[in-house]
Amino acid sequence: MKISFHGAARTVTGSKHIVHLKDERQILLDCGMFQGLGRETDELNGHFGFKPETIDAVLLSHAHIDHSGLLPKLVKEGYRGKIISTAATRDLTEILLYDSAEIQTYEVEYINKKRAAKGLSPYEPLYTAGDVTQTMELFETFEYDQWFTVMKDVEAQFTNAGHLVGSAAISLRIKEDGKQTTILFSGDIGRYHSVLLQPPAEAPQADYIILESTYGDKHHDITFNTIETIQKWIKRVCVEKGGQLIIPAFSVGRTQEVLYALNQLSLEKRLPELLYFIDSPLSLKATQTIKKHTCQFNERLQQVLAIDDDPFDFPGLKHVETVEDSRRLVDYQQPCVIISASGTADAGRVRHHINECIGNENNAILFVGYCGAKSLGGQLLHGEKEVELFSDPCKVLAEIGQVQGMSAHGDTDDLLRFLGNQEPEKVKTIFLVHGEYEVQKTFVDRLGLKGFKNVEVPTQHQQYKLG
Repeated sequence: MKISFHGAARTVTGSKHIVHLKDERQILLDCGMFQGLGRETDELNGHFGFKPETIDAVLLSHAHIDHSGLLPKLVKEGYRGKIISTAATRDLTEILLYDSAEIQTYEVEYINKKRAAKGLSPYEPLYTAGDVTQTMELFETFEYDQWFTVMKDVEAQFTNAGHLVGSAAISLRIKEDGKQTTILFSGDIGRYHSVLLQPPAEAPQADYIILESTYGDKHHDITFNTIETIQKWIKRVCVEKGGQLIIPAFSVGRTQEVLYALNQLSLEKRLPELLYFIDSPLSLKATQTIKKHTCQFNERLQQVLAIDDDPFDFPGLKHVETVEDSRRLVDYQQPCVIISASGTADAGRVRHHINECIGNENNAILFVGYCGAKSLGGQLLHGEKEVELFSDPCKVLAEIGQVQGMSAHGDTDDLLRFLGNQEPEKVKTIFLVHGEYEVQKTFVDRLGLKGFKNVEVPTQHQQYKLG
């Protein structure tokens, strides 16, 4: 048996890992799109590093595009097997993939107009809505904590990862040559004190573990008050300075956390009387989908639901759906809060809002999640005084900030707590994925102190033999 790594290898995006059985069957864990890696991004998304038609089954940890975003490309290039996930993951993946296909089609049309004017051959999108439709027909769903058959001699189980509604750690039990091997893939591990979700659950003892490491060298400040921080930004920027506050936020997960914080302020009569725009049709669809799975909300949010039937809505909230309304919002000059995707500001409508506000020192851009160094968000948070937007240089005069307490990824202590029920002497190897290399090297040392002695940090397309 072997494992190979084709994404999220010494980076935090593009999750794709293959378990190779001795009889040449192959199980793909996630099929994520690379995001925010500058000019490398297109090349990495253009080539899998393996043949899609040779994959026999796909197991999906959760819906985020960096874990699910290349599934339609996989199907387009020949995959015909099952895609297995939880029901909530299936529901969220569907809306995310259709949105991704729509964005690609729009962007390629725009690019090809320019290429045609230069006499260049046209680009093609990675996939279309038709490919997404074909992909969704392959889904099969199972709930948490039940073993199910993937194929002959291979069973799997999902356990709650606490990262996103429907997110799961995946355990595999594989029988070969009369011997059983258990492989645990963490997916993305959430926080044990999440604003919205139940904490990660214990996973079965594993022989080999594929573990995310996004914040493997950091401790989240559990005393950090997200609600108070957001209120201070709104008051200073919108009320005192008369500016606009732009909040880049991913449509699934982070936008709902921001809405929940604003709703809390509204319930406490502390939310400034402004207009609050959600400029993302996807966010509306995602919020509606997430509300179908309230059983995954934590105890505190269950108590809120007893007095507020919609914890993601409040007076002053406006949803912007059409492109025309979004363009009108770009021209809106009054103080307001605009929440729009994407969270790293590398794509989507938020770039137009940033482009409009970035040159005014009365405005501010407030990030509420992780931004890779090469992303536009990463550049702004690094303090760059000039950035490129729509191929033009833009001076950065708006205030730039970040709400540190809103990460949906567990920190180093959360990751170690997730491993808390694993007996280190029984774990033959931990493979660290979904993290920056310098972070992973630090986390290797922490794992060693906990008794996990054999820890590997794979490179892109690297393969390891197990046993």
